[in-house]
Amino acid sequence: MKKQELEDEIREVILSSVEMEGLTAEVLKSDEPLFGEGIGLDSIDALEIGAALRKKYQVKFKANAEENRESFKSVSSLAAFIAANAGIVLED
Repeated sequence: MKKQELEDEIREVILSSVEMEGLTAEVLKSDEPLFGEGIGLDSIDALEIGAALRKKYQVKFKANAEENRESFKSVSSLAAFIAANAGIVLED
C-alpha cells in the first residue's frame, strides 16, 4: 500500500470521528500536529479516533500515554504506527 493511500484513509477516519468546524482533508497535512498548537484536537478526540482506528485496522494502542502521544502526533505518525502494527507494507 502506498503511504499516501494509508494517510488518506486515516484522514477520512479522523474527519468522520470528530466534529470540528473548518477541519478538512486539506487541513490535515501529513506532518501537521494533531493536538495543541496544531489542529487543536483534544483527548476526547483521541479516544474517538483511536476507537475508529482499532475497528478499521484491528490495531491496539497501549496504555502507555507517552507511546500514544508519539503515535497520535500527526497523520504521518499514525500511518507508521498502523503499518507497523497491522502488518501493512508501505511504499513511497
